[in-house]
Amino acid sequence: MDKIIRPEDIEKKSMSIIRSELEMLGMPPFGEEEPVVLRVIHTTADFDYAENLRFMCGAVRAGSEALKNGCTVITDTNMARAGINKKTLSQFGGNAECFMADPEIAERAKAEGTTRAVASVKKATELYPCGIYAVGNAPTALYELADRIREGLKPSLIIAVPVGFVNVVEAKEEILALCCEKGIPVIAAMGRKGGSNVAASIVNALLYIAAGKVDPETRKL
Repeated sequence: MDKIIRPEDIEKKSMSIIRSELEMLGMPPFGEEEPVVLRVIHTTADFDYAENLRFMCGAVRAGSEALKNGCTVITDTNMARAGINKKTLSQFGGNAECFMADPEIAERAKAEGTTRAVASVKKATELYPCGIYAVGNAPTALYELADRIREGLKPSLIIAVPVGFVNVVEAKEEILALCCEKGIPVIAAMGRKGGSNVAASIVNALLYIAAGKVDPETRKL
């Protein structure tokens, strides 16, 4: 058997395998959501995401359009920020921000008796009220976003995929229900699974949709 060496060939072969296995599992077609579902499975090798990802309020279309218009992406970890394709993001004039390591955030969190994730969301929503919020680690960030939404915040998209055991399930369920009520686009991974890599992979999938570069061959240009 010939070895597959080129990155784009490896990705295309991987996506082909994923589609084949989804068919064997009897999964229905995913429509416009397919690039996101496939990329998350490609990132994690976990087919549970084919069932636990939720897309509400036209999330794929809204997210890709926001990115195409230069929307800022705010992450709750520098790992997620590092995983976002900056080259494609910059083509639209967009940027990715994470405030978790800022000294002022640590001071604000200590002074207010809260987490750095909460303090980061407070700062981010002041600067980028219409941003895309990609949460892969901190459920407290989702709770703070929920409070801000109740006060009138309308982000372009919330990606709610924190991983863990404490407050994770509850925070995802709360933000999903609230976003549906307010008509705010949201993508959530229900249950305990998620992570910074999942958050970044969802942003990248939306970027490739926006750029017309879902096929990895087109990203070489």
